[in-house]
Amino acid sequence: MRKRHAAPRQRPSLASVDQALSPSSTPRRLRREELPAETVALARYLIGRILVHDSAEGRTSGRIVETEAYVVGDASGHAFRGETLRNRSLFLDRGHAYVYFIYGCWFSLNVSSEQAGTGAGVLLRAVEPLEGLALMAARRGTHRPRDLARGPGRLAAAFGIDRRLDGIDLTAANPLWLGEATEPPPEIAASIRIGITKEVDRVLRFYARGNPFVSGPARLSP
Repeated sequence: MRKRHAAPRQRPSLASVDQALSPSSTPRRLRREELPAETVALARYLIGRILVHDSAEGRTSGRIVETEAYVVGDASGHAFRGETLRNRSLFLDRGHAYVYFIYGCWFSLNVSSEQAGTGAGVLLRAVEPLEGLALMAARRGTHRPRDLARGPGRLAAAFGIDRRLDGIDLTAANPLWLGEATEPPPEIAASIRIGITKEVDRVLRFYARGNPFVSGPARLSP
């Protein structure tokens, strides 16, 4: 009797993962009054909420799983020395996008916090992809779903975010926006922030405990 060999296991395609991860319906857009004004509270609140970009290429969306707070008077924050042309979006009312170019190679997306005229914000560090994984992969040049938007530079690249979106209102009818959570809230853990040289010991990084899409060294995300 000829021995039958099992068919080789095929790696799931991005399309199948996309379908498996997609929310059952488009999330409701968050309203500004739902966003906590205080920076740390906003950083925690955003964990589990949905980031959506409806670009000309298609929709990309994902669940926010990691943030960092840059509070009022924080020496590591871009608003520390006052308002400039570059950072003026940080001084808008809470819920606006602050997009900046860093290290000459990638963009980062922040959400402004506090009240208009006060400079502070929340850096989005990692997103669990939900929709548009094939588009994210094309932008990022990788087919590993876990690595599509894990880290602020990867996140911005996967979502097609650049300075043209700086200052956009994330709670209004704009192509880049924030949506309500589509799952029960995760357990939120905290650690020191990553990749800064000032006020390095402040525990202002927040993440969804146990989520594989969180960035940074494993010792900071137990």
